[in-house]
Amino acid sequence: MKYNAWTLALISAGVVSLPAITRAEESTNAVLTAIATTTISGYVDTSAQWNFGTGNANLPVYTPNGAAGATKADGFNLDSVAVTFSKPPGEGDWGAGYNATLWFGPDAVGFNNSFGTLGSDFSLVDTYVELRAPIGNGLDFKLGTFASPLGYEVYQTGNNPNYTRSYGYEIEPTQLTGLIAAYQFSPALSANAGIANTWSAGINNRAFAPQGPKAESYKTYLGSLTLTVPDSMGFLSGSTLSGGIVNGYNATVYGGGAVETSFYAGATVKTPLKALSVGVAVDYACIGPTPGVAAIPPVAPNPGVPAIPANAGSSFQSAEAVYLIFQATDKLSFNTRADFLNQSASLVNPGFTNPQQAFALTETIQYDLWKNVMSRIEFRWDHDCIGGNAYGGSVPGTPALQNAFLLAANIIYKF
Repeated sequence: MKYNAWTLALISAGVVSLPAITRAEESTNAVLTAIATTTISGYVDTSAQWNFGTGNANLPVYTPNGAAGATKADGFNLDSVAVTFSKPPGEGDWGAGYNATLWFGPDAVGFNNSFGTLGSDFSLVDTYVELRAPIGNGLDFKLGTFASPLGYEVYQTGNNPNYTRSYGYEIEPTQLTGLIAAYQFSPALSANAGIANTWSAGINNRAFAPQGPKAESYKTYLGSLTLTVPDSMGFLSGSTLSGGIVNGYNATVYGGGAVETSFYAGATVKTPLKALSVGVAVDYACIGPTPGVAAIPPVAPNPGVPAIPANAGSSFQSAEAVYLIFQATDKLSFNTRADFLNQSASLVNPGFTNPQQAFALTETIQYDLWKNVMSRIEFRWDHDCIGGNAYGGSVPGTPALQNAFLLAANIIYKF
């Protein structure tokens, strides 16, 4: 082993010992080896919104934190900044790795209630240890916090075909803390199964209802299947069909929480026209009563909103969406989404933004002019199908319009 002149002088003077130098270099080499296998990636997400003709109050939910519809209206926005450190398990029977995504900015507020601080603009998402066991084709485990396996859309804006989210995304579970296992039966079939603390997001949260304040908490269970069309199926090759279920305790509904079961089915289908693919997503959530919870009274300024009686039976939410994705050129794409929301009247209270029935049509034009930059313009129309006035106005809780219109620009730099 070679040492530089300064190190040799320190050894000669007795300031440091040769074994200490050797141990320090071995430790440094081990750290450098670990760092060399870690990749760093991320993005900076920005936007501008114009909610014309509506007023800034009572706008539809557009972002993961569920509160940015009004705060982002008619202005320029820093949405979020994400930095991801990751190391895949690699080859071998007992591979191990990790993923840690640090999420900053307004979109992180309340997303998963990190460290027990609801208003924090910092969250950890998809942060877990990943382990591989040599069982069959290889069984992969993730222990930590991870995204729900349900849904056509995800929390990263840049990974969705549209800037704003669908109604289906808004009624799905988002982030779970627990253990999930993934198994690839064949190139055409994969599955996930797991157990988590709660249906609702929140790192290390626990759910004791409806059993009460016992040591044993009420756990959340989840599973999903994905089918992928093989290459031998011509233009359909690469198409996917997936479905799943999450059952657990959601602390965010009814003001006191309830057991919620979410079902999802979705598909992405390739067409004979190579540039065009079609997506379909169906979400259904069954929300049970909370035993012993008192009725929720009307809250001003919504005196007309009915109370939710205790043990009133289950409520439901459903959402259906169709996506048309047309990749005109390598840089230019047109992404269209039409989606519909229907939910129980008991859920239309001050804690929910959308009306009992709503329709939305979204058109997104994406043109990637700059390297590593996603740039797109989006128009969205939301319509209250019941015939009431669910949107707009200048006073929260007092909507004045049946329709809401949004024009947005979204610029994301990915690294």
